[in-house]
Amino acid sequence: MAFFHFKNVKVAGIAAGVPRHIKNNLTCERRISPHYENADFVATTGVIERRSDIELTTSDLCFKAAKQLLADLAWKPEEVDAIVMVSQTLDFIFPATACIMQDKLGCTKECYAEDIQLGCSGWVYGMSNVAALLQNGDIKKALLCVGDARGQYIRPDKEDPLFGSAGTVTALEYEEGSEGIKAHYGTDGGGYEAIIKPNGGARYPITEDSFKEIEIDGKTYTGFTTRMKGMDVFSFGISTAPKSVKRLADKFSFNYLDSDYFIFHQANKKMNDMIVKKLKLPLEKVPNCMPHFGNTSSASIPLTIVAELKGKADNGEKQFMCCGFGVGLSWGTISFKTRDFVISNLVELDSDEHML
Repeated sequence: MAFFHFKNVKVAGIAAGVPRHIKNNLTCERRISPHYENADFVATTGVIERRSDIELTTSDLCFKAAKQLLADLAWKPEEVDAIVMVSQTLDFIFPATACIMQDKLGCTKECYAEDIQLGCSGWVYGMSNVAALLQNGDIKKALLCVGDARGQYIRPDKEDPLFGSAGTVTALEYEEGSEGIKAHYGTDGGGYEAIIKPNGGARYPITEDSFKEIEIDGKTYTGFTTRMKGMDVFSFGISTAPKSVKRLADKFSFNYLDSDYFIFHQANKKMNDMIVKKLKLPLEKVPNCMPHFGNTSSASIPLTIVAELKGKADNGEKQFMCCGFGVGLSWGTISFKTRDFVISNLVELDSDEHML
């Protein structure tokens, strides 16, 4: 079973970067969905506005967030022993974007760096990867860079009004005796087609047909457009997320209701409302940033912490329960406590603020 307990690991801080440019789904002049009027779409998904900029990549957003977080933690770049980058929108097919981040941040050439391609569950999975590197003390400090910037992959008139761009950075460090991170993970690869971008990989390389538009359920797609089977994903999310939270608590013999905050992947309002109802959670313990940032894929959990919990979760000791679920299909839940927790101010970037 995919249960883990990573001891001697402290979650030191979190930062997030977003494009400064805001797109509002209510004031948009065009109809944003073939199935809903704009106001109905907002009521259904919970997404009023989101951040988007075709000039900014995931690494641009993460880089600025990392610079802010290092300053707030008083960490020197040369102290960072590892950088793990999780994204579906990396800078290049190769080299790894984490390698570029190592250089631009000024980390030493002894720094461990790797990319992981994963979607909505990416931050939760990334936390386990970094925690595994830290737990024995060979690596002392690490940065987990997670996010997606979708603007450069779509035409403005084809932009999905559900999704926004964000890059986040979580700082973790080795701390002898720390309770660390408890985790549960799961995978159902039989549902891989539920969320998919069909063309551009080795299975279906780029051809002339990749650029042709086809209509599916009233929406127009190309081979490079993300396709989602909405009802399949909805059923998957409301089923797996509550089960994962309960299984983690049962495995490690604690009451999940004792957690101070529950942070779920910001998929859509209806899905998250159903998850909260199933777990019987008090709403004041379940912050969300969907109204102002949309679905930001793997960045949504740490972005919610930055946008909604600064001044709240960074005081005293707090226990977090975080659950991500989506592309793969994959899901995961982690539980951890914080103290002296640094939550940086949200970093907003203009179009010309590139890392490269």
